[in-house]
Order: sequence, then C-alpha cells, then structure tokens
Amino acid sequence: MDEFDDVVVRCFLKKQRQLFPENVAETPEEAEAFLQDCFAVVVDSLKEVWEFFEEEGIDTEGMKGDDILKAEEVFDVGDGRYLIVEG
Repeated sequence: MDEFDDVVVRCFLKKQRQLFPENVAETPEEAEAFLQDCFAVVVDSLKEVWEFFEEEGIDTEGMKGDDILKAEEVFDVGDGRYLIVEG
C-alpha cells in the first residue's frame, strides 16, 4: 500500500473537486485513507503519467505532450510529481 506524504495529501484535499462533484475527504487522515482505498498512485514525471495511462488502458486518443495533465484524474502536486486518482 502506498504511503502518501503531506504534500500529496494537501494537494488532493485542495484539488479533489476537479475529479469529484463534492468533497470526498475533509481531513488529511480521510484523504490518505481515500487515496489508499482507490489505489491512487504518485509518479515522478510526465513520462510516468503516460506510462500509467497506457498500462491501465485509459483512453488517451487525441492527447499529446502535456495534454494528459489536463485529465481530471491527474493532480499536479507542484514539486514535479503527479497524483493519479481513478474516480
């Protein structure tokens, strides 16, 4: 099970409504539990975001370059990493 550091958890808490119509977590503990339950992943680069989408069979038709970062499942952590949460 992935451990999510404080930066990732705060990112999710702040941006969770980009993927969900309402908050799914109110506290850092709830956010971390939610991320663990839905098998969210943290990757270290744009290349790894692409690799994840390809491995999971997520549709990327028409996307190129950093277009994938506009996918609602992808959260820019702000330090070069990306959190991917499948809703």
